[in-house]
Amino acid sequence: MLFDWNTIAFPASVQDLQLSAPLTLSGEGLWVCLVSSGQCSASVPAAGPLPLGAALILPPQSVPAGHLILSRAPLALVPESICHLLCVQLTGQAASQFLAGLHELPFLAKGGSCPAAAELMGRLAEEKSSHSRARSQLAYALLCELADADSAASALPPLVQAAIEDIRANYAGLYGVEELSERLGVSKSHLVRTFTAAIGVPPGKYLTTVRVEAAQRLLLHREYTLDVVASLCGFSGANYLCRVFKKETGQSPAQWRAMAGHAAQSGLSPEESLREQELYI
Repeated sequence: MLFDWNTIAFPASVQDLQLSAPLTLSGEGLWVCLVSSGQCSASVPAAGPLPLGAALILPPQSVPAGHLILSRAPLALVPESICHLLCVQLTGQAASQFLAGLHELPFLAKGGSCPAAAELMGRLAEEKSSHSRARSQLAYALLCELADADSAASALPPLVQAAIEDIRANYAGLYGVEELSERLGVSKSHLVRTFTAAIGVPPGKYLTTVRVEAAQRLLLHREYTLDVVASLCGFSGANYLCRVFKKETGQSPAQWRAMAGHAAQSGLSPEESLREQELYI
């Protein structure tokens, strides 16, 4: 075989669900769920290590019929009425790249923006051969169709959008929520109330998440010490970075670097990794 389609895109699971009780979808890759009738809520539990990247974990989102849910696992689905969903789990390189490009989790899409998605998912459900080339080609075609999906989420209030843009542009030098509110020309209490209502977390928590995500990216480069990472991400020092990082991700920066760095470019020996962990844990 000169080319293996399964490494590019493969439907690892197809589930036709009549949802009358809460359900959590698990496993690796991208989950694509079509709500064909009824209504449910979808959410991604925030517990565990933060994913690398800038994806925003949203509060539970209500999803009516005719909409698609795109997300990583675990994906919690709670019926708001008896509803029917067709859920496809996609794995492979293309699915991983698609998932990495989602800017919020779960991502809700209007079914009308990718009309062929429902047909492709239905064909995957009907296909009996579990390892056929045809199934992988259908999975890849589904990803191509979903690439044009429009977000079904309502637009954020202008104040919240401005706060998010300011945080992401200036997280390293931003003193805190009080300075942020002054820059935006509103009271701190009004900013916290409006931001929390729209995003589900207060702006201080969001700022911490952005800083930790930035630290994760810098930790992939072994030439940066923890003091340098801390200063570049807005933390007062390496010790404070370690405390916050472990609280947010469940791992120390050294543990995360040892795990992620080996997949990228680390080359660190076990002895060096152990010494680094003993220094900062």
